[in-house]
Amino acid sequence: MRNSREAKADSHFSCTDSERASFEAGVKLGTIYHQFVGVPLSAENVETLERAIEAGSKVQPFVESVKVRIDRSQLKKKRGQYDYISLTGDMLDVTISVRYKTARVKASMRLDKEMNYPLMFIEETERA
Repeated sequence: MRNSREAKADSHFSCTDSERASFEAGVKLGTIYHQFVGVPLSAENVETLERAIEAGSKVQPFVESVKVRIDRSQLKKKRGQYDYISLTGDMLDVTISVRYKTARVKASMRLDKEMNYPLMFIEETERA
């Protein structure tokens, strides 16, 4: 039996399961981008940040899996107290799988080099 909060949330959507899964995936990718861009970053903490972003995303509704990779090419060994960079959107490579009822969506965010833009997009949709 579904709980009342889930039923209440469902009542606000007039769309297919696939559209809802796509919406939820977009929310998750947008959350990652806007919550973490600007975080101080160094070679010493990049893996910890990747795992923290994944763990935080996995507890959100309908998330089945998430993989975060941060481009290390801009990172260097910290040489002093003020020697770090901030995470930028073009450094993020994220893939997330969201399942909503009968639909599963695989969505990603990564730098599109031609556009020079961290693009969020749907890679595939399928029946779950």
